Amino acid sequence: MTTVVPVSLAGLLPEREAATYAGWFACLAEPMRVKLLHAVATSSRGLTVGALTEILGTSQSTCSHHVRKLAEVGFLHLRKEGTATVVTINQACCSGLPHAADAVMGLLAPRPCCPDNLPEDVTVRALAEGDWNAVRRIYGEGVATELTTFETEVPPRKALDGNWLSGHRWVAEIDGEVVGWTAATPISAREHQQGVAETSVCVAEGHRGRGVGKALLFKQVTEADAAGIWTLQTSILTDNRAGIALHHSAGYRTVGIRERIVQREGTWHDTVFLERRSPVS
Repeated sequence: MTTVVPVSLAGLLPEREAATYAGWFACLAEPMRVKLLHAVATSSRGLTVGALTEILGTSQSTCSHHVRKLAEVGFLHLRKEGTATVVTINQACCSGLPHAADAVMGLLAPRPCCPDNLPEDVTVRALAEGDWNAVRRIYGEGVATELTTFETEVPPRKALDGNWLSGHRWVAEIDGEVVGWTAATPISAREHQQGVAETSVCVAEGHRGRGVGKALLFKQVTEADAAGIWTLQTSILTDNRAGIALHHSAGYRTVGIRERIVQREGTWHDTVFLERRSPVS
């Protein structure tokens, strides 16, 4: 299996890539093969056909048939050890198969630089000393939704001021009132990761759905690009579909789902992990 990057920018996959991916997915349309592939992938040294037959609870001829089909499309490697056939995973599957799914779903298509159709009545500027009360109040409104943040209480101003990157903290105003904020936090103090930051966005309760988040993200991503920050990342609760869509409009892509990442009142919640790569770095 090889990883092929689609070259079409018009929306349709090239015929060759479409045929290749269709072959992969067709091969996996049999549940027994999915179980077999999983068994081999989670084995550190590979498995013999005999061992796979026992694990799957099927006949050796049936197991051998499915092994051959998976090997034909490149999911498995086969080698002889005496009279036994040892089956190992093709490590290219680990990147090739997820890549194929991303390509088919359009996740590898070029992303826009930033949100468009920005509201004319929203002004975004750097966070000033007198904005902290409004910022913490809006933060609290986000906590109350149980969708915007993992926090259960608003962090102290000192903690926020110490964590947020200077020059990458912004507030949105409508008619002189602060109605939202966004900030970036470095993910590490290590020098080689200075160009990677985690972003947060929060909009006041009475001003959601008016494009305030779009305006804030526009400022955040364009200023990050100009400052040489090459990767912005964020984690959003899976229930927060509006937040996920907002970040997609700003050029973020979904990297994956992080399961059981936060617990509230005895219930585990998953998050969507998204990132945005700067087009100018």
